[in-house]
Amino acid sequence: MSEPIIALEHVSKRFVQRLDLAERAANLLGAGHRPRVVRAVDDVSFAVAEREVVGLVGESGCGKSTLGRIVAGIHPPSGGRVRFRGWAIDELHRGARKAAALKVQMIFQDPMASLNPRLRAAEIIGEAPRVHGIVSRRELDDHVDALLERVGLDPAYKRRYPHQLSGGQRARIGIARALAVKPDFLVCDESVAALDVSIQAQVLNLFMRLRQELGLTYLFISHDLGVVEHLSDRVVIMYLGRVVEIAPTEELFGAPAHPYTRALIANVPRLDARKQRFKPIAGEIPSPLDPPTGCQFHPRCPVAIARCRTEAPALREIAPGRLAACHLVEAGVPSRPGLPLRTTT
Repeated sequence: MSEPIIALEHVSKRFVQRLDLAERAANLLGAGHRPRVVRAVDDVSFAVAEREVVGLVGESGCGKSTLGRIVAGIHPPSGGRVRFRGWAIDELHRGARKAAALKVQMIFQDPMASLNPRLRAAEIIGEAPRVHGIVSRRELDDHVDALLERVGLDPAYKRRYPHQLSGGQRARIGIARALAVKPDFLVCDESVAALDVSIQAQVLNLFMRLRQELGLTYLFISHDLGVVEHLSDRVVIMYLGRVVEIAPTEELFGAPAHPYTRALIANVPRLDARKQRFKPIAGEIPSPLDPPTGCQFHPRCPVAIARCRTEAPALREIAPGRLAACHLVEAGVPSRPGLPLRTTT
């Protein structure tokens, strides 16, 4: 099997909220305040193969966007390692690290927030390839025109500012900007979430076409399981900073293993559903400042046992190509939907 294009090895990311002046003053009197630590990503490991589309799914606040920024090199990991084509990013010399960074680009959720409102589309798309010497000044105009055509826009749009474009057009400008430095890997962070449904379909079809034409690899971050099912080869499910299940898309949607995955898929709207009642997952997402002990999903899990409250389950292989982090999941994926659960402790 060929070397994966991106591999995460026990990656973690912590954000520390320092004590304010009042808390530091209170500590002088023995209050005992401590800096608050958020484990946004906690010991995550998985790899993405060349030309694969991996969907990264979870509720808001689960850490999926932070993980995407780590993959794209925007945030350094607090622990663990990111590898690009087998090379540890943190061990590369400056030139090689820069080349690897250019090969992994990110497309953000809100183009209006991520596009510079003071620059025209031509400057937004052309700045990075010009600065990094990918194209010469003489070739830059043709390079921008070709990118606009590739994402389905008339080159005349290059003279417009972001506020003069529609939401779908801004999304395409964001894609063109990412493609401008000729990447191999795209991190797409909720890239169609802010668009109308009809425009979403057009942009998703664009992603699929670009994958075929340019041989791209995607990490597609979304909370929309319908979109992920349509686009992805494999799916990674995250909950409160941890990966709880990884599986090929068809197998995951046909027989979800983890109780959290089952709950998510049970609430995906289906056209063939008759009088279906949608039941939200019980309880609230725990605070990442004070996560539960053991399995972090156990306060909301309908089948949790005593062991779940005290021991964090390891992400382990339950079948070829399938991993899950659940004490109750037995090895082997049956033909019927859902995996059998042990009912004893």
